[in-house]
Formats: sequence, structure tokens, C-alpha cells
Amino acid sequence: MIRIDDLGLFTRSAALGSFTAAALEADLLPGQVAAAIKRLERELDVRLFARTTRSLRLTAEGEQYLPTAHSVLEALKQGQENLRGENATLRGVLQVTAPSDLGRNILLPWLTLFRRQHPELTLRFSLSDQIADLFRDPVDVAIRYGSNEDANYVALPLAPWNRRVLVAAPEYVERHGYPQTPDDLHNHPCLLYQQGGRVYDKWSLGSETIQVSGPMFSDDADVVRRWALSGEGIANKSWLDVSADVIAGRLIVLLKDFPGNASPLSLVCPHRKQISPAVSQLYTWLSDQFAALERIQ
Repeated sequence: MIRIDDLGLFTRSAALGSFTAAALEADLLPGQVAAAIKRLERELDVRLFARTTRSLRLTAEGEQYLPTAHSVLEALKQGQENLRGENATLRGVLQVTAPSDLGRNILLPWLTLFRRQHPELTLRFSLSDQIADLFRDPVDVAIRYGSNEDANYVALPLAPWNRRVLVAAPEYVERHGYPQTPDDLHNHPCLLYQQGGRVYDKWSLGSETIQVSGPMFSDDADVVRRWALSGEGIANKSWLDVSADVIAGRLIVLLKDFPGNASPLSLVCPHRKQISPAVSQLYTWLSDQFAALERIQ
């Protein structure tokens, strides 16, 4: 059976080009390192190093096996870190960014409770509808809507079931009536959202895309929701952003036979190596909260 310590001495001997150097690093005798390599070679039935009195180099088989040894050791290290991460006290700073509406109305109490459960963790929570640059901005993770198809990011699903819906206040519907088809939206004031200088005035409903218009628009999604609550018009919103308002009767979902676009929600970070214990536990916590929210939609 291959010993893990022998694998470690093999990779270090290859990196340092010397059994003696590997032995000094591991606080062992050179003979102990040589014995470990011999054991490994017997298990693999190959010769890993070509040895002379003056040099040490990998054989072709050693070169071939080295990436496998590294992968095994890295997997074991990651497994140990994951186990420690589940039980260790979370410390340091966790920087999270999220869209304004979702952040204020859903994530804020959840993150507050998460931080309360980990009192030695410092939480920095920023809200913006502008998309953060995870490689430049001081952010560990971003909560984002959309498919997150950028291969440069790691996207962990939180609410893949989420969709956009049309909503309006009951008093608005009493004054203006229900739209029966997407084309009826041409006769209603639509509340428009702007991001990065672009106004989102083409709404996808079922198989149709409708150009809409209205006298009010904002680059803050929470402002659009508040306008809808005050009866100013019809908004096209993520279900997550308006679910509490719909359940409470403050907003009504319109054109239910014409479903809006999918709008999955994900936790995004630059690289898997940056999924720290704090990020991992935050993801588990948020996944549980969104799963509960899905059951009542």
C-alpha cells in the first residue's frame, strides 16, 4: 500500500533535486528519504529517479507519475481543510456584495443572523446594482442574478428556480384594469430599470418580447419596486424581490399565462481556491434559506 508520507517525500525530492535537501526540509535522515522512495518504487513497480553519486533526476515514469502524486496530496489537503472548515471558528473579514432590492429586503436579515452565529467574523455588506469586478473590487463573493456563463468565475446556485414576473399594486389594477395579453402593456405605464446606461424596456413574456415605455425609470431596482407598491405602474421584477409583497397582498402578479425569463440566483467567486470556510458556510446557510423560500412560492 502506498504511504502518503512517501508521496510527499517523492514530490519534494523531485522539486528540490536532492534526497538530502528533502530530508533536511522534513527533519529526517537522507537514508530515510531514500528508503521511502524505494518503498514507493516497489509499490508502483517502476523506477522514479535516475540516481548517481552527483545527480538526481526523474525518469520518464517519474515525470509521468509526478502530477498524479501532486493531485492526490492536494485532494487530501483540501479534504482536511473542508473538515476543519465545518467545525472551526470563523474569523477574519467576509466581504459580500448583492443587488440593492434583494440585499435590503431578503439578504440583510439572513446575513445579520449568520454573522450573529459567528461573532468573531467581520461582515462587510455592500449593495449596488452595478456589477462588481471580483478581481479588482474589495469583494470575496457576489450574489448575482443571471446565468453566470463567464468561465472566469465560479457560480454556486442559490435559487435556480427563480423567474421574473409582472407585478402591480391592487389600487393600480383597480384604476387601470388587468392587461390580458402582452400587447396590452402598450396602454400601461411601465416602470423601467436602468443599468450601466442601458434602459431595460424590452420585456420577454412567454414566447413574446414586448417593447414597453413609461414615464419613470431608475438605476436602483428597489426604487422600481417601491414605485410599483405606490401604484405608479407595472414592474417586471425578479420573483425573489417581490415574493413577500405578493404573499402579503401588496402586489398582484399579472399575465400569469405569459411567464417571464428565468432569473437564477447564484453565489459567485473568482476561483474555487477562494472558497474559504467562511464562504463555504455562508453558501450552505443561504442555500437553506432559499430552499425554504422556494417551498412557499
